[in-house]
Amino acid sequence: MKIFKFSISAVITIALIYFLNNNWNFGSPIPALGKFLDPFHGVWQNAETKEKKTEKLKLDGLKAEVVIVYDSMMIPHIFAQNNEDLYFAQGYVTASQRLWQMEFQTHAAAGRVSEIIGAAALDFDRRQRRLGMVYAAEQALESAIENPEALAMVESYGKGVNQYIESLDYADLPLEYKLLNYKPEPWTNVKFGLLLKYMAKTLNIGDKDLEMTNALKLFGKDMVDLLWPDHEDIGDPIVDQAGKWKFKPITLDSLPLALPDELVNISPVEKPEKGVGSNNWAVSGMKTQTGSAILCNDPHLTLNLPSIWHIIHLQGPGVNVMGASLPGVPSVISGFNDSIAWGVTNAQRDLVDWYKIQFKDETRKEYLSDGQWKSSRKVIEEIKIKNGDSYFDTVTYTHHGPVLYDESFHGDAEKNHYAFRWIAHDRSEEVLTFYKLNRAKNHKDYLEALDHFVSPAQNFVFASVNGDIAMRVQGKFPVRRKEEGKYLLDGTKTSTEWHAFIPNDQNVMYKNPARGFVSSANQYPVDDTYPYFITSTSYEAYRNRRINHLLSEMSEITPRDMMEMQFDTYNLKAYEGLPVLLAMIDTTSLAPAQQAAFSILKQWNFENEINSLGASYFEAWWKSLFPLIWDEVKNSTVALDYPTDYTTIKLIKEKPDLSFFDIVGTPEKETAREVVQLAFAKGVEAIEEWKNTKHMEPRWADYKDTFIGHLLQGIPAFSHHVQHGGTGDAINASSRTHGPSWRMVVSLEKTKVKAWGVYPGGQSGNPGSPYYNNMLSLWSKGNYVPFQFETVPGKMKDVSSTLTLIPAQ
Repeated sequence: MKIFKFSISAVITIALIYFLNNNWNFGSPIPALGKFLDPFHGVWQNAETKEKKTEKLKLDGLKAEVVIVYDSMMIPHIFAQNNEDLYFAQGYVTASQRLWQMEFQTHAAAGRVSEIIGAAALDFDRRQRRLGMVYAAEQALESAIENPEALAMVESYGKGVNQYIESLDYADLPLEYKLLNYKPEPWTNVKFGLLLKYMAKTLNIGDKDLEMTNALKLFGKDMVDLLWPDHEDIGDPIVDQAGKWKFKPITLDSLPLALPDELVNISPVEKPEKGVGSNNWAVSGMKTQTGSAILCNDPHLTLNLPSIWHIIHLQGPGVNVMGASLPGVPSVISGFNDSIAWGVTNAQRDLVDWYKIQFKDETRKEYLSDGQWKSSRKVIEEIKIKNGDSYFDTVTYTHHGPVLYDESFHGDAEKNHYAFRWIAHDRSEEVLTFYKLNRAKNHKDYLEALDHFVSPAQNFVFASVNGDIAMRVQGKFPVRRKEEGKYLLDGTKTSTEWHAFIPNDQNVMYKNPARGFVSSANQYPVDDTYPYFITSTSYEAYRNRRINHLLSEMSEITPRDMMEMQFDTYNLKAYEGLPVLLAMIDTTSLAPAQQAAFSILKQWNFENEINSLGASYFEAWWKSLFPLIWDEVKNSTVALDYPTDYTTIKLIKEKPDLSFFDIVGTPEKETAREVVQLAFAKGVEAIEEWKNTKHMEPRWADYKDTFIGHLLQGIPAFSHHVQHGGTGDAINASSRTHGPSWRMVVSLEKTKVKAWGVYPGGQSGNPGSPYYNNMLSLWSKGNYVPFQFETVPGKMKDVSSTLTLIPAQ
């Protein structure tokens, strides 16, 4: 009996040891729990306190001593004696605070997530490979190699990252490595390119060529022009200087394009969420209290933890710059120095085209181009899968770019093949742009820096201590014939290809306008006299007008005024659309809940502030109305794009009998009035269901429920729900999961540049750190961190700790 009991105990012990020291997957991966829960090396070692020790480290690869001062918000201020050490230290420090994030995002960009989480990511990885993400990053690296300054910066940064990686043992690894049971790999130079191209994919991969081709076939050209106009013509472009474009533009032949006549049965590339964008503006001294220019920027992106941005201060020979950096990329992306400030918003331009390819046969080794058979290039992609065999995918490249869809990948019933032409595949020097912007002294330097910028196309706002303000829409833009790029193109003819690009000095820009401010909010970029054809998936219609209206009326502006303006929740879409909708409601037949809703909406002040009930009722109504109107789009068997909110409201007002207002699934013939009434009832019903479920009134902050999720698909313990106002159509363009990822205000005073900033998170990527989310409350309430911007370490105040890096030899 004793032997039997001992045997049972031994078996259980062996089973536990085996279980606790191996990975398992019961629908989602589970790490080796023995290692993971080890109190000396596992997850418990990731708990941090606010106190940081001051220390000195000897590191290989340094030329001289570097001092890094951490302030009370754990922002690193790096003081270096040469550029190589400056970027080495930036790489080291960023890795110490954000290593898992920057490495995971490079894996995602390169289509390597399956290596980390297994076969569940295979489809995502195949798509990334077929989009040519690594190819695009390699092109960026090739450009950097040709420029000594850019190459030295990239290499030094990578050396710093690797020094930090080499210093780690299992106990020191960021929590996510332990959770997923893998280790960081050496940092390579191509990774900065992967991160920049991942951002380009987020911002500039949007197009609607497939959808517009389908719409053209289904509805005809006149209806396409009505529902999806190139320009909604609502005024307030980014740059409005009608008749002042004095250059001689590049012109192409004026032959009308042959429009496609087909339906395409494939799913388009994923696009950014509509209704969310970015803001930037600068006001001249003529409108400020101090007489100095003020610049503001708040780019709106997916709200993640760890945060997208990492605040850093870089001080070295010829450079003293501070602002938001992108973890994994050297330099500051949106920020300020002693002389200038700059910020960015997305330029929205269509920089993707799809070419219909005619292959010679099923081998796809040759394709037709101007009557000749050209050789394609086959790339065999090995996708390694955790706990599984590698998957090998063959991607066919034409001179246009890769063929994304085929019989083996989401080709569905589509028999044709389409090559993907994307501007981000071209050689580019974005890293050199930021190297030069970080050191720029004036408007001339700013322009020269932007000449190196290709993708993603951005609206760069500028202000200087000299008093200048400016805006430039910068990217590499193909010269297009009218309507070129809106539909699928014939890949058998080189006449449909990009033959020229708009010269940098002919891009949309201006300096010191008479009105005393410049601004951009993803709207149409320029007045109608600009000589080049411009198209995009859509342009913003509301925020930009609100911004310009407020700035036009303001004077004696202070930085606090600008902070409050960035937090503005006024909903111009509701101001213009709600009265139209309310006028269509038959109030004599409303149920009690509907009568209450109608009254709330009539009294609403159009502010999407946290306690608003009207904001919630309007949102519920609009969410019910929009798909009812565009049921033809929603229920289509082929991909179609939705018209914009602005066009939808305009059609309700001006064309209430339009055929699209008729609901396809009912025997009656509805007009806008009937659809609006039905949607109102559905919206009120949705609110009542929400109230019954939540047992509370639908305050906007609760109804919207801003959620900032961890990069690992929103792990609840590492994510946060936030009480926050705003909406995609307000200046504070915050939806549930998207919004201001970084707010910055800079007063460019000649005595000393002053700046404030905040983002929804914290400097640390470690969920066990008090600096993981310590700025979240500030951000949600519209408060800011005043930045310390000193030239020597000794002037720093509220210091948390100091790290001194010393050459090992």
